Amino acid sequence: MLQYIVKRLVYILLALFLIITATFFLMRLAPGSPFASERDFPPQIEEQLNAKYGLDNPWYIQYKDYLIDSVTFDFGESMKYKGRSTNDIIAESFPISLTLGMQAMLIAIGFGILLGVISALYHNKAPDYVSTIIAVLGISVPSFILAGLLQYYLAYEFKIFPVSGWKGYVYSILPSLAIAFTHMGFISKLTRSSMLEQNNSEYVKMARAKGLSKWKVVFKHSLRNALLPVVTYLGPLAAGVITGSFIIEQIFAIPGLGRHFVTSITNRDYTVIMGTTVFYSIILLFAVFIVDILYSIIDPRIKLKGAKKS
Repeated sequence: MLQYIVKRLVYILLALFLIITATFFLMRLAPGSPFASERDFPPQIEEQLNAKYGLDNPWYIQYKDYLIDSVTFDFGESMKYKGRSTNDIIAESFPISLTLGMQAMLIAIGFGILLGVISALYHNKAPDYVSTIIAVLGISVPSFILAGLLQYYLAYEFKIFPVSGWKGYVYSILPSLAIAFTHMGFISKLTRSSMLEQNNSEYVKMARAKGLSKWKVVFKHSLRNALLPVVTYLGPLAAGVITGSFIIEQIFAIPGLGRHFVTSITNRDYTVIMGTTVFYSIILLFAVFIVDILYSIIDPRIKLKGAKKS
């Protein structure tokens, strides 16, 4: 296990290096500058700003500085928000995205697994058809369409929830549902397929022969092995929803990290773009790493170092 962890950490560092390098050169290839929209600036002021942020240095000097800043987690001052650093923006907005993402994850995992189990237990019966329809709708309907429908009917028409903003728990319900619905559909389909496969296995047939009830067989035997495909999906899911859904945070006017990322692209705020990209990458890589470790916990038959050739 220790050897595997060290090996994966080396791969994570290598992947981060490649992501940082790609981000830097993609930003350099983009036309224009962060101050191109500031048409009132005289050329002298723009030159001073370029000098302040090191944009007048040769590309290899900027690249070296960017690598050092990324290693030390010092992403510099925002080029658009005066007096605010990228670290401050991440520290302020990430807890909001984390809260929203964790809530969406709980909804997606809980209802997704429940729908998948019901579909598998009542295969080709009415509950299976209803659960499958819900899952297909979740996969098919884009989150921004669902967000608009939720806002119109539950907030505007029936006034059950607020339309937008972030002033308390009630403001997180609609955006959490909008984010969770699509992921719930995927998890439901994965659980259903895996459960149907497990239900035909020998150990499940043996448990049924012993007289165990349908739900005891599910929770004591088949569900644990059926969750392996779901765990695989949880790595990118966790990174995606925890760091913030870009579109959903924009629609519901939530001051999360995803909204700042979109705004930084519009503003060509290089320091915020590169800082949030590195931050997203770290979370995604470590989420996938944790998922790999969970494999061995859920199913001890899986060997992290790989099976030896006979």
